[in-house]
Amino acid sequence: MAAKTQIDDELVRRLAALLEETKLSEIEYEVGGLRLRVARNHASAPSPVQLAHEPARPAPATTAAAEPPADHPGAVTSPMVGVAYLGPEPGAQPFVAVGDAVSEGATLLLIEAMKTFNPIRAPRAGRVTRIVVTDGQPVEFGEPLVILG
Repeated sequence: MAAKTQIDDELVRRLAALLEETKLSEIEYEVGGLRLRVARNHASAPSPVQLAHEPARPAPATTAAAEPPADHPGAVTSPMVGVAYLGPEPGAQPFVAVGDAVSEGATLLLIEAMKTFNPIRAPRAGRVTRIVVTDGQPVEFGEPLVILG
């Protein structure tokens, strides 16, 4: 039977505070064979996907919306700083287009951060009413990416 490892509650609290302070989506800490990962609670945590990408493709047409994307209740925002990609590889069809119906968990686009491609998934079922970003566009934490109606 493996020995139980005691988790340092104060360390977890300090890492959580650092996560909030820096607006990072997650922090991983390893010492003496113990690995601790602290992450923000997102509706759908992205899992890393390794792909090769080249930036800059023409963006698909989007519909105009009167409401600013950041204020829209259906806004799907970026959980990290990185570069947005609308399709799985250069020249491929985008994951979604305006008017597409998506189910919860469907991949909407990818965000590349530190050479890792993270799928951004639909937090709920809905219809894509607007794609706010263009292919190869740098994005910030919390920036609206897609609007679901």
